[in-house]
Amino acid sequence: MQQRTIGNDTVGRVTVGAIGLGAMPLSTKEDRPSPAEAEKVVHAALDAGVTLIDTADAYARDDSEFGHNERVVARALAAYGGDTSSVLVATKGGHTREGVDWTLDGSPAYLRRTAEASLRRLGVDAIGLYQFHRPDPATPWEESMGALRSLVDDGLVRMVGISNANIGQIDTAREIVGDALVSVQNQFSPGYRSSAAELAHCAQAGLAWLPWSPFGGVSAAGSLDSTAPAFAQVADELGVSVYQVTLAWHLAQADVVLPIPGASRPESIRDSAAAADLTLSPDHLAR
Repeated sequence: MQQRTIGNDTVGRVTVGAIGLGAMPLSTKEDRPSPAEAEKVVHAALDAGVTLIDTADAYARDDSEFGHNERVVARALAAYGGDTSSVLVATKGGHTREGVDWTLDGSPAYLRRTAEASLRRLGVDAIGLYQFHRPDPATPWEESMGALRSLVDDGLVRMVGISNANIGQIDTAREIVGDALVSVQNQFSPGYRSSAAELAHCAQAGLAWLPWSPFGGVSAAGSLDSTAPAFAQVADELGVSVYQVTLAWHLAQADVVLPIPGASRPESIRDSAAAADLTLSPDHLAR
């Protein structure tokens, strides 16, 4: 698989497959896979060359099984027959759950506590990439970023990312977290391009860009918005799925882009992984 890099000379550079796995559907999808089926999805991803897995402590049906997705990922990695030393597990903290509701807590005390819990669930000495899940209006951004800096300084976390952030928040995070800040994860897709300025900002700064919900606006059956017909037409011409074309479009935006498509079936992540080796022509991209 085509490879891309997360990190820098200060904290180190980690090379990962250009397509990652968004593990969220293994826990939050209404008809989610069984534990055995979820394991097969992760193993299929690894077999296809995926070495970036995105998870979060809040990915669960409700608060009673908080941390479910991290445990699924940890079990699947432990059960894999091959070498997993090159796999980068990126998790998140800052979202909480009250029943089925999604709530926020970006306070330093909570982030420390929840990062320590993620460490235990993942069974690692330090979290490879720890991402602040979403800004908390009740906690100043600077305080949350200071908490992430402390996690790095104390060795709990190797690299830091932020999610759902604007340009001002990205720059403030860079000032406080320093070179340990290596990535931004925002919603971005053919049908949702409001973070285009943030993507360009990250490309200029050398920060990895992990678009979540990368298929927004495109469906196998047709279109959910006016941009999708071109994706379907190009897919037909190339003889590949519209999802592969969409991921290849993401990769063509900048060399810092690392899509993390979700999957709940082995077939889905195998198809997505193949997009890493799909090259779109200038004409395809213009269309």
